Amino acid sequence: HVVWALPDPAAALRRWAGLLVPGGRLVLVEGRWGEAEPVGLRAGELAALVRPLAEFAVLEDLAGDPALWGKEVSDERYALVADLPRRHTEVVDVHLVLRRGEEVLLARRAGTGYADGLLNAPSGHAEDGEDVREAMIREAAEELGLRLTPEDLTVGLVMQHRAPPPARPRIGWFFEAAYGAGGEPRNREPDKCAGLTWHRLDALPDDMVAYCRAGLEGLRAGHRFLLHWHRPGDAVAHDPAAPDRAIALDATETTDAADTTAVAP
Repeated sequence: HVVWALPDPAAALRRWAGLLVPGGRLVLVEGRWGEAEPVGLRAGELAALVRPLAEFAVLEDLAGDPALWGKEVSDERYALVADLPRRHTEVVDVHLVLRRGEEVLLARRAGTGYADGLLNAPSGHAEDGEDVREAMIREAAEELGLRLTPEDLTVGLVMQHRAPPPARPRIGWFFEAAYGAGGEPRNREPDKCAGLTWHRLDALPDDMVAYCRAGLEGLRAGHRFLLHWHRPGDAVAHDPAAPDRAIALDATETTDAADTTAVAP
Protein backbone atom coordinates (compact mmCIF):
# COMPACT_ATOMS: atom_id res chain seq x y z
CA HIS A 1 0.00 0.00 0.00
CA VAL A 2 2.63 2.43 -1.14
CA VAL A 3 2.38 2.89 -4.92
CA TRP A 4 0.05 5.86 -4.54
CA ALA A 5 2.72 7.77 -2.57
CA LEU A 6 5.66 7.20 -4.95
CA PRO A 7 6.94 10.06 -7.15
CA ASP A 8 7.23 7.76 -10.21
CA PRO A 9 4.89 4.74 -9.81
CA ALA A 10 5.55 3.43 -13.32
CA ALA A 11 9.32 3.30 -12.77
CA ALA A 12 8.88 1.61 -9.40
CA LEU A 13 6.59 -1.06 -10.84
CA ARG A 14 9.06 -1.77 -13.64
CA ARG A 15 11.82 -2.16 -11.06
CA TRP A 16 9.76 -4.49 -8.87
CA ALA A 17 8.78 -6.61 -11.88
CA GLY A 18 12.45 -6.86 -12.86
CA LEU A 19 13.34 -8.23 -9.43
CA LEU A 20 10.82 -11.07 -9.67
CA VAL A 21 11.49 -14.41 -11.32
CA PRO A 22 9.58 -15.15 -14.56
CA GLY A 23 6.01 -15.99 -13.60
CA GLY A 24 6.33 -14.05 -10.33
CA ARG A 25 3.42 -12.20 -8.78
CA LEU A 26 2.78 -8.62 -7.66
CA VAL A 27 0.09 -8.07 -5.02
CA LEU A 28 -0.72 -4.37 -4.69
CA VAL A 29 -3.17 -3.10 -2.08
CA GLU A 30 -4.27 0.41 -3.04
CA GLY A 31 -7.24 2.75 -3.04
CA ARG A 32 -8.50 6.31 -3.24
CA TRP A 33 -10.04 7.97 -0.23
CA GLY A 34 -10.91 11.35 1.27
CA GLU A 35 -13.77 13.60 0.22
CA ALA A 36 -12.42 17.15 0.32
CA GLU A 37 -8.95 16.36 -1.05
CA PRO A 38 -8.96 12.72 -2.23
CA VAL A 39 -5.61 10.93 -2.42
CA GLY A 40 -4.51 7.57 -3.75
CA LEU A 41 -4.84 5.71 -7.06
CA ARG A 42 -8.02 4.62 -8.74
CA ALA A 43 -8.13 0.96 -9.76
CA GLY A 44 -8.20 1.86 -13.45
CA GLU A 45 -5.10 4.03 -13.10
CA LEU A 46 -3.09 1.30 -11.40
CA ALA A 47 -4.32 -1.34 -13.84
CA ALA A 48 -3.09 0.82 -16.73
CA LEU A 49 0.37 1.05 -15.12
CA VAL A 50 0.59 -2.70 -14.52
CA ARG A 51 -0.89 -3.88 -17.84
CA PRO A 52 2.34 -3.60 -19.91
CA LEU A 53 4.21 -5.70 -17.32
CA ALA A 54 1.72 -8.48 -16.61
CA GLU A 55 0.54 -11.56 -18.42
CA PHE A 56 -2.62 -11.64 -16.32
CA ALA A 57 -4.08 -9.27 -13.73
CA VAL A 58 -7.23 -9.27 -11.61
CA LEU A 59 -8.77 -6.63 -9.35
CA GLU A 60 -10.41 -7.61 -6.06
CA ASP A 61 -12.68 -5.16 -4.24
CA LEU A 62 -11.71 -4.81 -0.58
CA ALA A 63 -14.03 -1.97 0.42
CA GLY A 64 -16.90 -4.29 1.27
CA ASP A 65 -15.08 -6.07 4.12
CA PRO A 66 -15.10 -3.87 7.28
CA ALA A 67 -12.89 -6.40 9.08
CA LEU A 68 -9.97 -5.20 6.95
CA TRP A 69 -10.37 -1.58 8.04
CA GLY A 70 -11.94 -1.77 11.49
CA LYS A 71 -15.06 0.02 10.27
CA GLU A 72 -17.41 0.39 7.34
CA VAL A 73 -15.83 2.29 4.42
CA SER A 74 -17.41 3.77 1.31
CA ASP A 75 -14.35 4.81 -0.67
CA GLU A 76 -12.34 2.81 -3.20
CA ARG A 77 -10.09 0.12 -1.73
CA TYR A 78 -8.86 -2.87 -3.71
CA ALA A 79 -6.10 -5.38 -4.35
CA LEU A 80 -4.55 -5.80 -7.78
CA VAL A 81 -2.96 -9.23 -8.30
CA ALA A 82 -0.68 -9.36 -11.36
CA ASP A 83 1.12 -12.44 -12.68
CA LEU A 84 4.22 -11.66 -14.73
CA PRO A 85 5.00 -13.52 -17.98
CA ARG A 86 6.76 -16.85 -17.71
CA ARG A 87 9.69 -17.87 -19.84
CA HIS A 88 8.54 -19.81 -22.87
CA THR A 89 8.93 -23.54 -22.27
CA GLU A 90 7.85 -26.56 -24.29
CA VAL A 91 7.42 -30.23 -23.50
CA VAL A 92 9.78 -32.42 -25.54
CA ASP A 93 8.20 -35.65 -26.73
CA VAL A 94 9.70 -38.65 -28.51
CA HIS A 95 8.08 -40.95 -31.08
CA LEU A 96 9.29 -44.35 -32.20
CA VAL A 97 8.94 -45.14 -35.90
CA LEU A 98 9.56 -48.88 -35.81
CA ARG A 99 9.92 -50.11 -39.39
CA ARG A 100 9.12 -53.60 -40.63
CA GLY A 101 9.81 -53.39 -44.32
CA GLU A 102 7.27 -50.91 -45.68
CA GLU A 103 5.24 -51.01 -42.46
CA VAL A 104 5.36 -49.03 -39.22
CA LEU A 105 4.03 -49.96 -35.80
CA LEU A 106 1.11 -47.95 -34.39
CA ALA A 107 -0.52 -48.06 -30.96
CA ARG A 108 -4.20 -47.36 -30.22
CA ARG A 109 -4.60 -44.94 -27.31
CA ALA A 110 -6.93 -45.89 -24.46
CA GLY A 111 -7.62 -44.61 -20.96
CA THR A 112 -5.35 -41.56 -21.21
CA GLY A 113 -7.99 -38.83 -21.45
CA TYR A 114 -6.47 -37.49 -24.67
CA ALA A 115 -7.15 -38.81 -28.19
CA ASP A 116 -8.36 -42.15 -26.84
CA GLY A 117 -9.37 -44.53 -29.61
CA LEU A 118 -6.93 -43.02 -32.10
CA LEU A 119 -3.70 -44.49 -33.41
CA ASN A 120 -0.29 -42.96 -33.00
CA ALA A 121 3.35 -44.04 -32.97
CA PRO A 122 4.52 -45.31 -29.57
CA SER A 123 5.58 -42.14 -27.78
CA GLY A 124 6.20 -40.31 -24.54
CA HIS A 125 8.03 -37.26 -23.28
CA ALA A 126 11.50 -36.60 -21.95
CA GLU A 127 11.91 -36.41 -18.18
CA ASP A 128 14.12 -33.91 -16.37
CA GLY A 129 17.77 -34.80 -16.87
CA GLU A 130 17.19 -37.01 -19.93
CA ASP A 131 18.37 -36.30 -23.42
CA VAL A 132 15.93 -37.19 -26.19
CA ARG A 133 17.70 -40.43 -27.12
CA GLU A 134 17.66 -41.64 -23.53
CA ALA A 135 13.97 -40.76 -23.34
CA MET A 136 13.22 -42.78 -26.49
CA ILE A 137 15.08 -45.82 -25.17
CA ARG A 138 13.20 -45.62 -21.86
CA GLU A 139 9.80 -45.16 -23.49
CA ALA A 140 10.40 -48.08 -25.87
CA ALA A 141 11.20 -50.30 -22.90
CA GLU A 142 8.20 -49.14 -20.86
CA GLU A 143 5.64 -49.32 -23.67
CA LEU A 144 6.92 -52.11 -25.92
CA GLY A 145 9.44 -54.11 -23.89
CA LEU A 146 12.18 -53.26 -26.38
CA ARG A 147 15.80 -53.04 -25.24
CA LEU A 148 17.11 -50.53 -27.73
CA THR A 149 20.64 -49.17 -27.78
CA PRO A 150 21.72 -45.73 -29.00
CA GLU A 151 23.10 -47.41 -32.13
CA ASP A 152 19.60 -48.75 -32.96
CA LEU A 153 18.16 -45.24 -33.32
CA THR A 154 18.39 -42.62 -36.03
CA VAL A 155 16.60 -39.27 -36.06
CA GLY A 156 14.05 -39.15 -38.86
CA LEU A 157 12.23 -35.90 -38.18
CA VAL A 158 11.95 -33.05 -35.66
CA MET A 159 8.58 -31.32 -35.50
CA GLN A 160 7.16 -28.47 -33.47
CA HIS A 161 3.48 -29.20 -33.01
CA ARG A 162 0.49 -27.90 -31.10
CA ALA A 163 -2.80 -29.63 -30.41
CA PRO A 164 -5.96 -27.51 -30.76
CA PRO A 165 -5.80 -24.41 -28.50
CA PRO A 166 -5.56 -23.84 -25.57
CA ALA A 167 -2.93 -26.59 -25.73
CA ARG A 168 0.66 -25.35 -25.68
CA PRO A 169 3.32 -26.14 -28.30
CA ARG A 170 5.62 -29.16 -28.05
CA ILE A 171 8.78 -30.32 -29.77
CA GLY A 172 8.52 -33.84 -31.16
CA TRP A 173 11.50 -36.04 -32.08
CA PHE A 174 10.68 -38.95 -34.40
CA PHE A 175 13.27 -41.71 -34.04
CA GLU A 176 13.51 -44.58 -36.52
CA ALA A 177 14.51 -48.14 -35.64
CA ALA A 178 14.40 -51.41 -37.56
CA TYR A 179 12.10 -54.26 -36.60
CA GLY A 180 14.03 -56.80 -34.53
CA ALA A 181 16.13 -54.20 -32.73
CA GLY A 182 15.72 -54.73 -29.01
CA GLY A 183 13.44 -57.74 -29.35
CA GLU A 184 9.80 -58.35 -30.29
CA PRO A 185 7.44 -55.44 -29.50
CA ARG A 186 4.52 -56.20 -27.18
CA ASN A 187 1.93 -54.09 -25.42
CA ARG A 188 3.28 -53.54 -21.91
CA GLU A 189 0.79 -50.78 -21.00
CA PRO A 190 -2.68 -52.22 -21.66
CA ASP A 191 -4.18 -49.53 -19.41
CA LYS A 192 -2.99 -46.89 -21.92
CA CYS A 193 -2.92 -48.87 -25.16
CA ALA A 194 -5.73 -51.00 -26.63
CA GLY A 195 -3.42 -52.79 -29.05
CA LEU A 196 -0.51 -52.67 -31.50
CA THR A 197 -0.93 -52.95 -35.27
CA TRP A 198 1.29 -52.68 -38.34
CA HIS A 199 0.42 -50.34 -41.21
CA ARG A 200 2.06 -49.42 -44.49
CA LEU A 201 3.73 -46.03 -44.26
CA ASP A 202 2.34 -45.10 -47.69
CA ALA A 203 -1.23 -46.09 -46.68
CA LEU A 204 -1.69 -44.84 -43.14
CA PRO A 205 -5.17 -45.15 -41.59
CA ASP A 206 -7.34 -42.08 -41.10
CA ASP A 207 -8.13 -42.78 -37.44
CA MET A 208 -4.86 -41.32 -36.23
CA VAL A 209 -3.81 -38.41 -34.04
CA ALA A 210 -3.46 -35.65 -36.61
CA TYR A 211 -0.01 -34.36 -35.69
CA CYS A 212 1.45 -37.87 -35.49
CA ARG A 213 0.12 -38.71 -38.95
CA ALA A 214 1.54 -35.42 -40.24
CA GLY A 215 4.92 -36.35 -38.77
CA LEU A 216 4.92 -39.77 -40.42
CA GLU A 217 3.82 -38.34 -43.75
CA GLY A 218 6.54 -35.70 -43.50
CA LEU A 219 9.09 -38.39 -42.76
CA ARG A 220 7.93 -40.44 -45.78
CA ALA A 221 8.22 -37.32 -47.95
CA GLY A 222 11.84 -36.90 -46.89
CA HIS A 223 11.40 -33.85 -44.68
CA ARG A 224 13.60 -33.40 -41.62
CA PHE A 225 11.98 -30.38 -39.95
CA LEU A 226 8.27 -29.70 -39.76
CA LEU A 227 5.72 -27.37 -38.16
CA HIS A 228 2.21 -28.61 -37.39
CA TRP A 229 0.07 -26.14 -35.43
CA HIS A 230 -3.63 -26.74 -35.02
CA ARG A 231 -5.91 -23.72 -35.27
CA PRO A 232 -8.95 -23.07 -33.04
CA GLY A 233 -11.71 -25.47 -34.02
CA ASP A 234 -9.40 -28.10 -35.52
CA ALA A 235 -9.96 -31.70 -34.49
CA VAL A 236 -7.38 -33.76 -32.63
CA ALA A 237 -8.05 -36.61 -35.05
CA HIS A 238 -6.74 -36.61 -38.61
CA ASP A 239 -9.39 -35.34 -41.02
CA PRO A 240 -8.67 -35.92 -44.73
CA ALA A 241 -10.97 -33.02 -45.61
CA ALA A 242 -9.38 -30.52 -43.21
CA PRO A 243 -6.68 -28.01 -44.21
CA ASP A 244 -3.16 -29.41 -44.14
CA ARG A 245 -1.41 -27.73 -41.20
CA ALA A 246 2.03 -29.20 -41.94
CA ILE A 247 4.73 -26.77 -43.05
CA ALA A 248 8.13 -28.14 -44.07
CA LEU A 249 11.06 -26.07 -42.81
CA ASP A 250 13.76 -27.75 -44.87
CA ALA A 251 12.69 -25.77 -47.95
CA THR A 252 12.34 -22.03 -48.54
CA GLU A 253 8.94 -20.91 -49.74
CA THR A 254 8.55 -17.76 -51.83
CA THR A 255 5.11 -16.38 -52.48
CA ASP A 256 3.77 -13.65 -54.74
CA ALA A 257 0.30 -12.80 -55.91
CA ALA A 258 0.47 -15.06 -58.95
CA ASP A 259 2.54 -18.03 -57.90
CA THR A 260 3.74 -20.13 -54.98
CA THR A 261 7.06 -21.92 -55.50
CA ALA A 262 9.07 -24.14 -53.17
CA VAL A 263 12.76 -23.50 -53.69
CA ALA A 264 15.32 -26.00 -52.41
CA PRO A 265 17.90 -24.43 -50.09
